[in-house]
Amino acid sequence: MDIETFLGTRAGVTRALTLRGAGFSRTSLEKALAAGRIVRIRRGIYSMPREAGVLGLALQHNALLTCLSAAPIYQLWTIHDAGRVHLSPGHKRTPSGTLTHGRCPHPTHPWLPVAGLADVLIHSLRCLPTVESLVMLQCAAQRGDISLDFLRRKLPGNRNARARAVLDMVIPRADSILEVLADYHFGRAGLHVRRHVELPGVGEVDFLIEECLVVETDGDTHLEPRQVKKDRKRNNATLIGGRLGLRFGYDDVVYHPERMVSQVLAVLEQSRQGAFGAR
Repeated sequence: MDIETFLGTRAGVTRALTLRGAGFSRTSLEKALAAGRIVRIRRGIYSMPREAGVLGLALQHNALLTCLSAAPIYQLWTIHDAGRVHLSPGHKRTPSGTLTHGRCPHPTHPWLPVAGLADVLIHSLRCLPTVESLVMLQCAAQRGDISLDFLRRKLPGNRNARARAVLDMVIPRADSILEVLADYHFGRAGLHVRRHVELPGVGEVDFLIEECLVVETDGDTHLEPRQVKKDRKRNNATLIGGRLGLRFGYDDVVYHPERMVSQVLAVLEQSRQGAFGAR
């Protein structure tokens, strides 16, 4: 494994001690630095060039990365990359073009200029659109990194009502960001949804909607030949078992959720009208 790949498994940044423990010698680090493949952002801390930019900005202004800008450090799910840098300032003013967040009362990252996970999530709940903060929160909560009850206690009063509402949208389990988003959009449409339902002859499906329509959300792995064959068999088994089925990919769920929901509603309406009955 080369040093870039190793850093990629650690959100693009790690300590020299960790690199040496993984077998990278001091000489190999110096060569990678000289070639511009990695950057030393402070003594004993190395990162990929892209991460070095935002971390260096935080160090320069005595600030902490937070909200969406800190999500990669904690390996949280995100929908989009942070366009503007989100900072919690120290004694200096944050630079123009950045998004300024409030103070960070909870413990910060132990060795990076990054807010602690609690403040990162609280800032995201107050700052980002619902779906953006929801996927970050879902990822952290289901990994057991943070308690929803803890966050709820930290978000009192009317001004935090919207943030607390997002906490209520977290589901017990989501195998991908697509499941989180699809569940959110189906819920907004008022659909009766059951998640991770085991169906005879089919196996576990992502969603069973109104007890008659199976919906699967497909990530990149579903494009692999072996998975395509498996999905084809599952589709056939779904129909043989007396249920309809729809599949949606990343583009559908993330960029065209209204179209996804409208197609689900259209199939349900046709089913109610007997369009799929035997003739």
